Amino acid sequence: MIFPKVEIIQRYAHNPIITVSDLPCRSNSVFNSGCIKENGRYIMMLRIEDVDGSQHFRMAYSLDGIKFEISNNPVEIPPSENENYFELLCYDPRITPLEGSYYICYAAHGSKGVRVSIIKTSDFIKFERVCYATQPDNRNGVLFPEKINGKYVLLNRPTMAYGQGGKGDMWVSYSPDLIHWGDHRLVAETRPERWDGHKLGAGPVPIKTTEGWLLLYHGVYERCNGLVYRTGVMLLDLDDPSKVIARSNGYILGPKETYERIGDVDNCIFVTGNVVEDDGTVKIYYGGADTVMCLAFAKLDDLIYAARNY
Repeated sequence: MIFPKVEIIQRYAHNPIITVSDLPCRSNSVFNSGCIKENGRYIMMLRIEDVDGSQHFRMAYSLDGIKFEISNNPVEIPPSENENYFELLCYDPRITPLEGSYYICYAAHGSKGVRVSIIKTSDFIKFERVCYATQPDNRNGVLFPEKINGKYVLLNRPTMAYGQGGKGDMWVSYSPDLIHWGDHRLVAETRPERWDGHKLGAGPVPIKTTEGWLLLYHGVYERCNGLVYRTGVMLLDLDDPSKVIARSNGYILGPKETYERIGDVDNCIFVTGNVVEDDGTVKIYYGGADTVMCLAFAKLDDLIYAARNY
């Protein structure tokens, strides 16, 4: 296949938009942060790695989606009711507005492995725990913004072998109450010897379009000197999101700039937020090299086209 030379995604000229110098605390990095837009305000939940290796979330707000004011206080994650599971790390939050509340899916890394945790809030000040939606080893949890066929829907990525190097495909799970999850179905598999041949996982919250649920996702390629994280796009059936209608053959955004190539994890673009503007522009928020937060732009129609033709 001959791929079009036209780039459908344009990086913000002044990337990165958030670095550790912008934070009100001494930190190692800020990256892979969820972002939405509600009532004219951009809301970002930052993933911050502290200098001692621990991690925390912190809220940030913006009126233009570029310049963010960052809270002086970290998010207080409600404790687990499971005494045998203690969260040592929390990371990669995605925010889903759903039924009048905001639900945050994140990776809860504990002594027994990493699980998809769900918490919710109405004001981003007080949070309450909903559930641990998966068993270990599973991450990249993303809730759909509405029920489908009367059930809540969660994308997730179980890993075949424990640890960061394990391979993994994308699955979907269903729930009647956001607590009990089942009916697990395979959505998309890795493609051997391709850019997403090692593992893949959901990026931001899926966007509902007339063509299907548009989903940005990350794909990982294993090279002799490490992993490369890139971004692709797919369309999922509106009534059955386990069915892939279209999926880009090639990636649409890959590490190119220095802030994407060099960092704590080299050659890494990890998309965790998308905002559709009134004119059809999509603001895409992503972590660069597990070190900084970045922004890119695309047209919604172009992303749909790319799922079918790139």
